[in-house]
Amino acid sequence: MGEQASVHGFEYDLMQPRNSERLVEELRDQALNVNHLVNNARSLSFLAMNEFGVAARKDFMAEYLMDVIAPYELSTALWRSQPTALRTITNISSQYGVVAATPALYDDHARQSPIQYGVAKAALNHLTKELAVRLADDDVRVNAIAYGGVDGRTDEAFKARYSKLAPAGKMLAEEELPGPLEFLVSEQSSAMTGQIIQADGGWTIW
Repeated sequence: MGEQASVHGFEYDLMQPRNSERLVEELRDQALNVNHLVNNARSLSFLAMNEFGVAARKDFMAEYLMDVIAPYELSTALWRSQPTALRTITNISSQYGVVAATPALYDDHARQSPIQYGVAKAALNHLTKELAVRLADDDVRVNAIAYGGVDGRTDEAFKARYSKLAPAGKMLAEEELPGPLEFLVSEQSSAMTGQIIQADGGWTIW
């Protein structure tokens, strides 16, 4: 019989200093190893724009802290603590970390497409490459998935505009989201590190 699966839950606010180290210390105290780390966070409150389509400094900094600094701190803390256990790190990015937002997609591009989101995701993509180089000696693979827009989270007018701008002619279905991640944490992707998989229905190819 195989090992019985179990779930361990921990609650830490990684926006606060030293909480990544505290989480890793608790994992060590409970003799728990992390083989695959997925960095994925989102906060709509950090995506506010004013009437001119300009982001406040506090929101820009908060988005960058969440998308880049917190993943960096947690990834390096785990790597230092568990270099032989940790096998992969996957950062969840966006098509807008690869290309700028398309104005024709939005009714009000300046205010509906927060600049801090795309800039932070672009930085996350480069963090992926830097960590892939720095962790390679310990055989830790670091990649990112730049997802496109997901169906079911917008109105029909937005969906129709989006579909005309993507080669696949549609937004992503939720059941399409796990596949790239399953690939990256498997041995089938053992040759891949430092890569940004653009799972976006072809959005970024034209």
